[in-house]
Amino acid sequence: MKGVQSLALWQKIQLLYQRILDNGDKRTDGWLLVYSPVPIGCIFLCYLLIIWAGPKLMAKRQPVNLKPVLIVYNFAMVCLSAYMFYEFTASSWLARYSLLCQPVDYSDSPPAMRMARVCWWFYFSKVIELSDTIFFILRKKNGQLTFLHIYHHATMIFNWWAGVKYVAGGQSFLIGLINSLVHVLMYLYYGLAALGPSMTKYLWWKRYLTSLQLLQFFIVTLHTTYNLFADCDFPDSMNVVVFAYSLSLIALFSNFYYRSYLDKKKTT
Repeated sequence: MKGVQSLALWQKIQLLYQRILDNGDKRTDGWLLVYSPVPIGCIFLCYLLIIWAGPKLMAKRQPVNLKPVLIVYNFAMVCLSAYMFYEFTASSWLARYSLLCQPVDYSDSPPAMRMARVCWWFYFSKVIELSDTIFFILRKKNGQLTFLHIYHHATMIFNWWAGVKYVAGGQSFLIGLINSLVHVLMYLYYGLAALGPSMTKYLWWKRYLTSLQLLQFFIVTLHTTYNLFADCDFPDSMNVVVFAYSLSLIALFSNFYYRSYLDKKKTT
């Protein structure tokens, strides 16, 4: 009896997996890390393994000097983020996207493909950004390995895998557009900080970066809330995921902002 139940469960898992593969956007299925969730799942498991093993391996070692790497990496991410912001803006503008309700254009038209490609680049950038965590570990900045940091980095890769797999375009463009702009400023800050102590006096605006990150989550939450109740031809399942995820980030970033800036004010 147990064997039959196990077989039936396995068959259901296989059917579910096949549905995940078959119901995606056929335009993006052949793109790197898109067709199946297995590769990105393996990257996620490796990421967790590095977080678990990395600090242990570095415990008796000196921090690695990554200054040249960090300068190149951060300014390269500024350029990539600026490129994605431009592509999201240009693609949505030329295709006359609606800010309130925009269905996905699944055609092979040049504007639709341009939007799908920048969605893939945005997804791939989230894979690249896992390097942030590795750099913290190598530099023995283990205090930076907070739940917020790990949760945000680890979940974004899955959210945008689903985005490119099923809704490469449509109203999801707004998330990519706003986040790319925020990341231009964020990686600019990190790039300047990597140049050394001489730049410290120019980095007074870190607090406002957190405020900007919070603002983007509020905008995304409001936008998604509208689409949950509006008659918009965009999957409600995606809207629910984005809504819940945005709320979780508002809670986590608000807590970070309070502890980093407001709570410190009270104690000084």
